[in-house]
Amino acid sequence: MIKHFLWVLFISLVLSGCQTASNVQNENSTTDLESDSDAVEADVQQTGFIDTVPPVSPDDEATSSDDQQADVVASEPQPPKDLWVRMRQGFALDLDINKPRLSSQLRWYSSHLNYLDRVSVRGQRYLYYIVSELEKAGIPSEIALLPIVESGFDPFGYSHGRASGPWQFIPSTGQMYGLDQNWWYDGRRDIIGSTQAAIAYLTRLNKMFDGNWLQALAAYNSGEGTVSRAIRKNKRAGKPTDFWSLDLPSETRAYVPKLLALAKIIKDPKKYHYKTHFIANKPYFESVNIGGQLDLAQAAEMADISIDEVYLLNPGFNQWATAPDGPHRLLIPIKKAKLFRKKLAEIPADERVTWVRYSVKAGDNLLLVAKNHNTTVSVLEEVNKMSSTMIRVGQELMIPVAGNKIESYTLSSHQRLLAKQSRAPGRNRIKINYTVKAGDSLWLIANRYDTDTKTLARWNNMGLADPLHPGKKLVVWLEPKDNNSNRSVMKRVVYTIRSGDSLAMVANKFRVSLNDIRKWNPIVGGKKYVQPGDKVTLLVNVVGG
Repeated sequence: MIKHFLWVLFISLVLSGCQTASNVQNENSTTDLESDSDAVEADVQQTGFIDTVPPVSPDDEATSSDDQQADVVASEPQPPKDLWVRMRQGFALDLDINKPRLSSQLRWYSSHLNYLDRVSVRGQRYLYYIVSELEKAGIPSEIALLPIVESGFDPFGYSHGRASGPWQFIPSTGQMYGLDQNWWYDGRRDIIGSTQAAIAYLTRLNKMFDGNWLQALAAYNSGEGTVSRAIRKNKRAGKPTDFWSLDLPSETRAYVPKLLALAKIIKDPKKYHYKTHFIANKPYFESVNIGGQLDLAQAAEMADISIDEVYLLNPGFNQWATAPDGPHRLLIPIKKAKLFRKKLAEIPADERVTWVRYSVKAGDNLLLVAKNHNTTVSVLEEVNKMSSTMIRVGQELMIPVAGNKIESYTLSSHQRLLAKQSRAPGRNRIKINYTVKAGDSLWLIANRYDTDTKTLARWNNMGLADPLHPGKKLVVWLEPKDNNSNRSVMKRVVYTIRSGDSLAMVANKFRVSLNDIRKWNPIVGGKKYVQPGDKVTLLVNVVGG
């Protein structure tokens, strides 16, 4: 009898162990089904750069110690290989909602699944860090999807309302949460800084609205005052005060449903015929203390990565180097961090940036010298231990300069602006270079060229409230006119003024209006007389008669 009991007990234990192992395998199988190791189309609509993060297969995550840890696997649940699986485990918002506004957003995302792939590729550098920090703060992990709604995970995203970075902070809110914004650095784009600021802001909003995350998210978009007033208005009218019942701006009414729609798709991708792009559930980058200013091209060489990768991980830095006053850290791909630290330790402090010795010439001032060397007056004052901005002819200045050609820092603020201004918004557009004059405003310039301020700001990567300083270079993209011709092929022609020419004669010769020539060429068109050698840009119909 005892032998029979022991035999039954042994069989039961074996079957129990098999069942546990089977459950672990099922979890891993689900991960495999939801992974996508194919190359994903790069998105260049936002910033113009091609994201080249290689896709990762879950098979790449297997470790050689799997067999050795078989007993542990059988008894303890293992963390998922795919970050999306981990994210779902932290979902806490009510997604079982049937509202027309939510259904509308679901239809849009369901019919633009390629867009979800593109933002997943862009976000895979940052998502592990964001999910981890949200978990530490006790925030629902659906909110890790908020940068998709805000910026499409474009770390350089900039709105006409002056919001910047993946979490889209406006200047004042960024400053409130400690995000410095200066010529060298914009903390609103810094991955660590902006994520911590977003967590602090969202936590405060959630507390303000008594734990109601939908109201808190609405306030993140339109401000706590807007949402509070809408709640008070409904209370006075005896109406419900849930998010769906509030009278909010149209952008905010769509904002929260966008996040919920994304969460519903990520929670059950098969239901929406979507296959999530695999993102490894492990850190992508490591924060390295660099101790001072460092040329970003030199950093890229030391880490054996591209300069674009340096900028994409450290988008807060505007220029060719890290900020002199910090933060003195660089995010480096985790596989390259050890090499980078080794190289960093080998470089003397005075060789981390390139220096030139400049002798002050007649007519120089400190602002001009700083501008000509892509630096600032404050940096020159600090480096040269100056007590004032006064300089004298013959004075020697030490100036930090880019170690490579400035054009090679492709994602610096200046180079991104040039790239943005060079991308035509449509076919056959004519590009006008406009220099801002005293008294100009976006409205005046837009009105002159028959466009609107939002479009003009978008062409120049500006916010509507950004200051316009005299001398600032803008671009205007003009649409060709029909010229009342049945056949029309418009070409951009640059004509050099000859002796005896006038603008009226040029207009007659090319069958365009004098007013259009003046509009297309604000500098030449503003002269009383044109001179031989002056160049004018024309948009000419080369087919129509």
